[in-house]
Amino acid sequence: MEQADKKPRVDSGKVAIIGSGLIGRCWATLFLRGGYSVMLYDVISEQLGGAMSAVVEKLRVMEKEGLLREGQTAEELAKRVTSSSSLKDAVEGAVYVQECTPENVSLKQKVFGELDSLADDDVILASSTSCIMPSVFTSDLQHKAQCIVAHPINPPHYIPLVEVVPSPWTSQTVVSSTMDIMRSLGQSPIRAKKEVNGFILNRLQYALIMEAWRLVEDGIASPEDVDQAVVEGLGMRYSFMGVFETMHINADGMEDYCKRYGANITEVCKSQTPPRALGGDTLATINDAMIKKIPLEKLKEKREWREQRLAALVSHTAEMKSQENTN
Repeated sequence: MEQADKKPRVDSGKVAIIGSGLIGRCWATLFLRGGYSVMLYDVISEQLGGAMSAVVEKLRVMEKEGLLREGQTAEELAKRVTSSSSLKDAVEGAVYVQECTPENVSLKQKVFGELDSLADDDVILASSTSCIMPSVFTSDLQHKAQCIVAHPINPPHYIPLVEVVPSPWTSQTVVSSTMDIMRSLGQSPIRAKKEVNGFILNRLQYALIMEAWRLVEDGIASPEDVDQAVVEGLGMRYSFMGVFETMHINADGMEDYCKRYGANITEVCKSQTPPRALGGDTLATINDAMIKKIPLEKLKEKREWREQRLAALVSHTAEMKSQENTN
């Protein structure tokens, strides 16, 4: 039987999370809320106890914030998460596997090679990698048609976007099934039509980072003012409206926008090359500004604050979408 023609199961069942770090714990929370049973796997068995506790705590916080589904409680969901230091036990019976190991090509190749030896012809083998193209670590696998990237945005239990990136040999049914699974979790998947270094979100993000760096390096603006331009400018509208939609309504439609501003945009962008190295005196300047604003010992506190604000934004966005659907 051709793997590409076999439709993977997408009903709620067992999900294996490979790697119990920050992203693995967030994925576990999402799959539990989505109605799945979850088994956390880690080669470092001592880490699993802390990971299990962290997942339960995340569920409690989400329950408190009203982000679980109707009728769900953290206590009940927590009963469906288990852990194992045996990869065979983790994969056995799973309908979906989400790999969450560090961004290292050799490690990805090793992990997916092991998954390949344990996988049946139904399970989807997904990677959380943020920029490594799936063809790089799946080309020699027997089950390569079942392999795909499902890249979350940190923290994924608050930020719904997931980038779904197939390799040239990924089965189309695996692509559509992965999209369906992500939607069933309450996430918002987008699909890359073909592989590209950095995928979609990071290519957009890195372009902004590079120009922000350039503005500081060329003495045009301070790090503080560049951040303020994003927080109190671009970020205000981009938090609920995309690039193209913003262009469309900032003139009499997209064609009018490009007619009015297109030549100037092209001219400005000519000065935005080549890319700069993220180091040297500019790094020192930006680092000093960031440490002044958020001392290193306050980073954990600031991350927690960010999650609180994201939770509030999730609630606000849900209300906004509900109003749009009733209009």
